[in-house]
Amino acid sequence: MPDDSVTISPGPRFRTAMLLAIAADALQLVVFPLFVAGAISPADDLLDLGIGAVMVHLLGWHWEFVPTFLAKLVPGVDLVPFWTLAVANVWRKAKAMAATTTEKPALPER
Repeated sequence: MPDDSVTISPGPRFRTAMLLAIAADALQLVVFPLFVAGAISPADDLLDLGIGAVMVHLLGWHWEFVPTFLAKLVPGVDLVPFWTLAVANVWRKAKAMAATTTEKPALPER
C-alpha cells in the first residue's frame, strides 16, 4: 500500500533560518541579559532587526514575523523563543499548503 503522506525536505533555506532563529533566541535568553540592560538594550533590538531581515530574505514575507518582532520589544515577553516558533510555524504552513496542492481532486469526465 503506497504512503500518501507528503514529505517535504526542509531545504537549505529552512535549515539556515531555523539555525539562525535558535541561535538568536539562545543569544537573547542566555548571553544578552548578562551584559546589557534587558529589553531596552540597543544590541537586543539590533539583533531582532537583523534576524527579521534575514528571515524575510530566506523565507519570504510571512505574517508570523510581525508578532514575533513586536513581542521581542515587550519587556519580559522576550523570554519566549519567538523566532524559533515563527520559523517552525512557517514550516508547518508550507507543509500544509504543499499537502493541499497535491491532494486536488481529479476533474470529472464529461
